Amino acid sequence: MGVELNHTIIYVADKKKSAHFVAEILGLPAPEKFDHFLIIKTSNNVSLDFLQITEAIDTQHYAFLVSEKEFDQIFGRIKERGLPHWADPQQTKQGEINHRDGGRGVYFEEPSGHLLEILTRPYGSGG
Repeated sequence: MGVELNHTIIYVADKKKSAHFVAEILGLPAPEKFDHFLIIKTSNNVSLDFLQITEAIDTQHYAFLVSEKEFDQIFGRIKERGLPHWADPQQTKQGEINHRDGGRGVYFEEPSGHLLEILTRPYGSGG
């Protein structure tokens, strides 16, 4: 077996709010409680372990590779909720998506300010 990412801890202000937001937007099963975490599992079995903290949160970036159909569904939920979204991680191209590597991508924030990205093609995979 090669090296695989198993889980990552995501520090948030409100674990219930953030975990449910991410699960709903991405169309994943509802979070499950494990010890003091709320956990979401992705389709490749990597878990996102949400941990509530009271300290200041250093925001991070989390990118999710999705199919074209999943992109349409997720982007539809982003638009339905009226969430700000951007074509770039610098958040200068608001209301747009990108077409890197011949696919589509978009950035948006979860409730604690982490920058989430969905993309249909891995970086460097296009011509």
